[in-house]
Amino acid sequence: MSYLFTSESVSEGHPDKIADQISDALLDAFLTVDSESKVACETLVTTGLIVLSGEVRTEGYVDVQEVARRVVNRIGYNKAEYMFDGNSCGVISSIHEQSPDIRQGVVRQNPEEQGAGDQGMMFGYACREMDNYMPMPIEIAHILVQELAAIRREGKQMTYLRPDSKSQVTIEYEDDGTPKRIDTIVVSTQHDEFIKPSNHTPEAIQDAHRQMHQIIYNDVKNILLPRVIRLLPERVQKLFGNDYKLFVNPTGVFIIGGPHGDTGLTGRKIIVDTYGGRGAHGGGAFSGKDPSKVDRSAAYAMRHIAKNMVAAGICDEVLVQVAYAIGVAQPVGFYVNTYGTAKVKDKDGKIMSDGQIAKVIQSVYDMRPYYIIKNLGLKNPIYEPTAAYGHFGRDPYKAVVEITKPNGNGIDKSNCGSKEIKEIEFFTWEKLDYVDRFKKAFGLA
Repeated sequence: MSYLFTSESVSEGHPDKIADQISDALLDAFLTVDSESKVACETLVTTGLIVLSGEVRTEGYVDVQEVARRVVNRIGYNKAEYMFDGNSCGVISSIHEQSPDIRQGVVRQNPEEQGAGDQGMMFGYACREMDNYMPMPIEIAHILVQELAAIRREGKQMTYLRPDSKSQVTIEYEDDGTPKRIDTIVVSTQHDEFIKPSNHTPEAIQDAHRQMHQIIYNDVKNILLPRVIRLLPERVQKLFGNDYKLFVNPTGVFIIGGPHGDTGLTGRKIIVDTYGGRGAHGGGAFSGKDPSKVDRSAAYAMRHIAKNMVAAGICDEVLVQVAYAIGVAQPVGFYVNTYGTAKVKDKDGKIMSDGQIAKVIQSVYDMRPYYIIKNLGLKNPIYEPTAAYGHFGRDPYKAVVEITKPNGNGIDKSNCGSKEIKEIEFFTWEKLDYVDRFKKAFGLA
């Protein structure tokens, strides 16, 4: 008996994602002026207003209002008619200093013994459904809203598009977990009122709404979906038959959107940020948190481990979990679940248990926060790009940024310090740089 599994994604213009991107842009700004900054920034966005809050400890100065406005304008909220405009909206900041109680648990005289910034458990997941070792439903859902945003920015087709949008993908699987077919696609996109009613009667308004809805439906089917399908591997393209269900703006019109339609908050799209509901989630959000918070850094490390395990041929699917106590460097627990897909054998020629596999992984991969941060380069300003379209499954890349070294004069505008041009790497946890180490550890080399 086959089964259905569904994942959703949201665009960079979704209210919660705006909040995530502002929080991570603030984090990047603080790390740019002081790589040792300790940051936990929360953002709220609503009609005409951005509220910034949280705890920060830094030796540098950041114009938080300028950062927030830049992000909103980059996303595309730059018109008064959106009721949320980066150039004119209010920005309120109530950011204050980090609690010394937290700091004493994180900072150590010996950096290698840096404690976890909080207790909790973090998960990583990988499988063979897509070339980037991500589950198929969330990957296609991400591509749908990414391409919708690309069409909006190109400005040549679907010129009525506004920044807020959502997608949802349901895939039918065989009993053995093999993707069988695309069952349902849902696309909801904010849009201009590009057809005005001929008069103010309910009938005229309804007719204008019907016309807009039909045009948007046809454009999603004939413009967006072909673009998305072309980006997918051939084996995935074959899953798009003629029998899938397509829902576009199911409520009809979607003119009022973004922060004017719904208040947005940092950390409210944790499943969109990870694996679309596959595997598990420890509950901790990512955006706005510096890497001393293991909610973020350890989740990245777990994805790094899981992806390299599958790529190394240890298993076809895996969920890994790590757990920490606040202020303690060594994890209190590490768990592996290969869902019965393990391929490695012990010295007696038997397939290794998940517990045995976990012990080998622990002997190869140092999960202390200091080493996770060091190995993945997490003190660099690399976070804003992670805050939309998922933190996982992305292609690693390098870019040159300007870093400011604090001069020790305190947090003020005069604290410019010395500037340095530095090449940094983004999405390092997606690199397959542990494949050979894992193969050697399991005798696969």
